[in-house]
Amino acid sequence: MNRLSESLREAIEEEVATGKLLPGTHLDEIELAKRFGVSRTPIREALSLLAGEGLVEIRPRRGAVVAQVTPQRLVEMFEVMAELEAMCARLAARRITDAELATLEAAHERCREAAAGRDSDAYFYANEHFHQAIYQAGHNAFLAEQAVALQRKVRPYRRLQLRVRNRVNRSFEEHQEILDALKAGDAEKAVTAIRAHVVVQGERFADLVAGLARLENEAALAK
Repeated sequence: MNRLSESLREAIEEEVATGKLLPGTHLDEIELAKRFGVSRTPIREALSLLAGEGLVEIRPRRGAVVAQVTPQRLVEMFEVMAELEAMCARLAARRITDAELATLEAAHERCREAAAGRDSDAYFYANEHFHQAIYQAGHNAFLAEQAVALQRKVRPYRRLQLRVRNRVNRSFEEHQEILDALKAGDAEKAVTAIRAHVVVQGERFADLVAGLARLENEAALAK
C-alpha cells in the first residue's frame, strides 16, 4: 500500500469516528474518488485497509459499507480493550521514563482544558493521546500495536460515549487516578483504575446502547 492509500484510509476513518459516515453507510468508490480528487485505485486500497481493521465491510453486490456493530460485540471489544490497556498500564508503572511521564501529564492537561471548555470533540483527541502515551510507556512494541489496532476499531464508539452527559468530566477524573498510580509506580492501582475506566458495564452499557440506537436512526434518516 502506498502513502496516498494510507492517508485516504486515515481520512475515511476520521469521518467514521466523527459520525460523518454512519454505520451502514454505503461507501461508493466513484463518489469518494471524486470527493478526494483521486482515482478509484487508492480508494479501493484504502477501503481494503479499513476492512482489515473491521471498520468497513465488503459485501457481495453492495460493495463497501461502514461496519455495524451489535451491542454484545461492542461490549466484547471493550472488554478486550480494557485488558490490553491494563497490561500496558502494568508495564508502564514499572518502565515509564521521566520524559514519557511528562508527555502523559501534557496529554492530561489537554484533557483538562477540553473538559473545562465542555468540548467533547477536543476531549476525544486529547483522550486518545493520553491512552497512546500509556501504550508507549509500557515499552512493549507488540502490545502497543495491538492496543492501537483495537483502539481504531472502537474510536466511533468512544466518541459516542463522550457525548453522554457528564461523561467527559468523569473520564477526566478517572484519568487522574490512572496518572497518580503511574506516578507512584503502583502497578495494581494503575491496572484497576484503567480497567474500570475502559470496560463498558452497568449504566455505561445502557448509555452505549441508547447511543447506538440513535446512530441507527440517523443512518436510516440519511438514506
